[in-house]
Amino acid sequence: MKEFEFLKSELEDMKENHTWQEIKQVESKQGAYVTVNGKQVMQLSSNNYLGLTSHPRLVKAAQAAAEQFGAGTASVRTIAGTFTMHHELEKTLAAFKKTEAALVFQSGFTTNQGVLSSILTKEDIVISDELNHASIIDGIRLTKADKKVYRHVDMDDLERVLKKSMNYRMRLIVTDGVFSMDGNIAPLPEIVKLAEAYDAFVMVDDAHASGVLGENGRGTVNHFGLDGRVHIQVGTLSKAIGVLGGYVAGSHVLIDYLRHKGRPFLFSTSHPPAVTAACIEAINVLLEEPQHMEQLWDNTNYFKSMLVKMGLTLTKSETPILPIIIGEEALAQQFSERLLSEGIFAQSIVFPTVAKGKARIRTMITAEHTKKELDQALAVIQSAAKELHLL
Repeated sequence: MKEFEFLKSELEDMKENHTWQEIKQVESKQGAYVTVNGKQVMQLSSNNYLGLTSHPRLVKAAQAAAEQFGAGTASVRTIAGTFTMHHELEKTLAAFKKTEAALVFQSGFTTNQGVLSSILTKEDIVISDELNHASIIDGIRLTKADKKVYRHVDMDDLERVLKKSMNYRMRLIVTDGVFSMDGNIAPLPEIVKLAEAYDAFVMVDDAHASGVLGENGRGTVNHFGLDGRVHIQVGTLSKAIGVLGGYVAGSHVLIDYLRHKGRPFLFSTSHPPAVTAACIEAINVLLEEPQHMEQLWDNTNYFKSMLVKMGLTLTKSETPILPIIIGEEALAQQFSERLLSEGIFAQSIVFPTVAKGKARIRTMITAEHTKKELDQALAVIQSAAKELHLL
């Protein structure tokens, strides 16, 4: 049988250029510590911002739902896979996001694909920040709309593009709320102001802002006081929410349209009962237990201040995403492995996830870490950085 020699050659190039990475296997539940290769290590790479993946209320809700409704739904939503709990989750999300309605997809990735591929036609143009998430990029590729990219968070460049695109049926500005590789927040007030001035629509992907920014974790739209002024809000249920899935929140018209046109929604089996019930309970926890967000930000501010004091090069992060810029791919991987050998699980991020020459260690702070644990991590980071001549 013919072999994939061309793929093998590309894989060898990746190894030579230090962009090949073995996927680490976690052998325990997520928390401040996890087990990797049989060893307990501190977790600094998870999106489990609030520690909800193992919160007793979520676990109990998931167990009860599985016992009552089974392990799965055995159907897509539009045939026989919509349980009453799916509607309950969507109503809960709409109220949480302060929108008329919401719709749940299988993941944040498929949400972006489903929304963009459904609502855009050849009569439209989509205008995207150059550092938007891969799911936005791939969603845009699925459309027949014209496409323009503006320089990262550059409002002058965004206005330039808007001025040159006045003849389209719809002009849709798409941005991440929080940029996942740098941790900075989109200048949403300025984006909305330009959109209103030039009669454009705005879509925000709040994957890394849900549960982190805004009142009770409602996201960047609420964080900036822009409720009711952003047309499409996308979020994830897989990061701070602690479970699985994605959703879009907006007007009744938008959600009704996506129910009939969103291909990932139409052709994917619905969320299992355990997942759905746990997501509902996660929103309840956000509303009723604000101490998790408070602890997250206390930990973030402390850890960031100590990294800066140490003299390491960071991005302009404004969130619990705190990337340490290394530069060279090989050095970033070496740094990550050195940290792991000393009990710190902090993964290196290299091309193609980030640009070549901008490799980094993306540390992720959670509400579950204690100050003592953060101090232990900081000591190991400083020691490894000195050893590798990064300080």
